[in-house]
Amino acid sequence: MHHQGLMVLATAQLAPNLSPNRSLRLHETLFFVGIYLVSVGTGGHKPALESFGADQFDESHALERVQKMSFFNWWNCALCSGVLLGVTVIVYAQERVGWGAASVVLAAVMAASLVVFLAGWRFYRYRVPEGSPLTPLLQVVVAAVRKRRLEMPADAAQLYEVKPQNIKKRLLCHTDQLRFLDRAAIVEHGVGEAASGPWRLATVTQVEETKLVLTMVPIWVATLPFGMAAAQVSTFFIKQGSVMDRRLGPHFVLPPASIFALSAIGMIATVALYDKVLVPYLRRATGGERGISILKRVGIGMAFAIVALAVAAVVERRRLRSAAPAAMSVFWLVPQFVLMGVGDGFALVGLQEYFYDQVPDNMRSLGIGLYLSVIGAGSFLSSLVITAADLVSSRGGRASWFAKDLNRSRLDLFYWLLAGIGAVNLVFYAVVAARYSYKKAVKAGSKVGDGDDVEV
Repeated sequence: MHHQGLMVLATAQLAPNLSPNRSLRLHETLFFVGIYLVSVGTGGHKPALESFGADQFDESHALERVQKMSFFNWWNCALCSGVLLGVTVIVYAQERVGWGAASVVLAAVMAASLVVFLAGWRFYRYRVPEGSPLTPLLQVVVAAVRKRRLEMPADAAQLYEVKPQNIKKRLLCHTDQLRFLDRAAIVEHGVGEAASGPWRLATVTQVEETKLVLTMVPIWVATLPFGMAAAQVSTFFIKQGSVMDRRLGPHFVLPPASIFALSAIGMIATVALYDKVLVPYLRRATGGERGISILKRVGIGMAFAIVALAVAAVVERRRLRSAAPAAMSVFWLVPQFVLMGVGDGFALVGLQEYFYDQVPDNMRSLGIGLYLSVIGAGSFLSSLVITAADLVSSRGGRASWFAKDLNRSRLDLFYWLLAGIGAVNLVFYAVVAARYSYKKAVKAGSKVGDGDDVEV
C-alpha cells in the first residue's frame, strides 16, 4: 500500500492530463489519496516489520539475547540513514528536477526493498499466532472481579500455574504490584469444573501479563511530553530555518527540509556510540546485560529534549533581537537539532525496546504500535498546546505568539513553555519509572514465587 501511494503521487505529478492546470480538483484528490495510502501503509508495516525483525533473535540463547539488545540501536541507525538520504538527495531532486521524478525514485526504492525482504522469506523465524492477545487480559480482570472476596494465600507459590513442560510459552514470575489481580489465579477447591474455566481461573503468567499492560499506562502518559518536544523538530525548527540565511557558498542554498539532517546525524552518532562504547563500559561497571535499564535510557533522552528546547528558546530570542533576523546563519540551529537527535537516540530507541520487551510475547507488534502512538499523540497534544497558547497570548488585543510572520512571533516563549512542561513531567516520570517492575521469566526448575528469575 505504501508503494501504491507513492505511485499515485508520481502519476498525479507526471501525467499531463492530471496536472493542476488541467484539473485542479482531480489533482488534489489523487494527491490526498496517495498521501493517505502512504500513511496507512506505513502504519501497517512499520510496527509489524520492526517487531518481526526483533523476533529473529532467540531469547533462550545467551549470545542472541545480547545481540537482540543491539537490534533496535542498529534498526534506528538504518532508519535515520534513510531519513538522511530523504531530506538531502530526495529533497534536492524535488527542488531541481521535480516532485514527480522524486516520487518515482521513492517508489523504485520501495519496490527494491520489498524484493530484498521477500528474498529471505524461507530463512525467517516466524512466531505462531496464538489468537487474540486481548482476550486473556480480559479473562484475568473478570476472574479477579468474580473472586474479589476470596482471601489471598500467604505464599505466591500456591497460585495456579501450568507446568513448564505442558506449555511452549515462557512463564513469568509473580510480582507484588496490582495484587488485586492475583485473585484470578487463586484455585477454588470443591467448587466444581466451572471454577477451572478461563473466565474463572487464570495462570500466574496471564496475571503478570495483564499487570504489564496496565503498568504501561502511566509510562505511556509520562512520555507524551517528549512526543510534544519531538514534534517541533519537523515543524517549528524547520520553520525557523526557512527564514534564516541558508547559503552554503556563493551558488548553493540549503533547502529548508534538509536542515532535518542535523537531527538524523545526531541520532546516528548517539546510537552508534551508545552501542559500541557506552554499553560495553556500563556492562563491565554494573554487571548487567543492558548496562543501564530501559527506562533510565528513556529518561536521559527526555532530559536532552528539555535542554534542546531551552537552547532553541535562547537561539530564537537572539534571532528576534538581532538587527537583521533574516541574515542570521541557519547554523545557529545546529545545537538544538543535534541535542534533539541525541535525545532521540536515547528516548526513541529506548521506547521501542521498552514497548517491545515489556508487553506479553504475543502482543509485540501491538507494543511497537504503542510506541508509535506516543509520537502521534505527542504531535496531537502539541497542536492543542499551540491552540491554547494562541488563544491566551492574543487575549486583550495582544500580539499572538504565533503570527504569520515568524519575526513577529514569540516561538521562544513557546519553547520555554514546552521545556517547563517537560521538566515537571520528568519528575513524574522518574517517580513512575522508579516504581516499575520489569518483566521477569521463570528459570527452568524454579517455582513461580521463589524469585529465581531472569529479567527480559
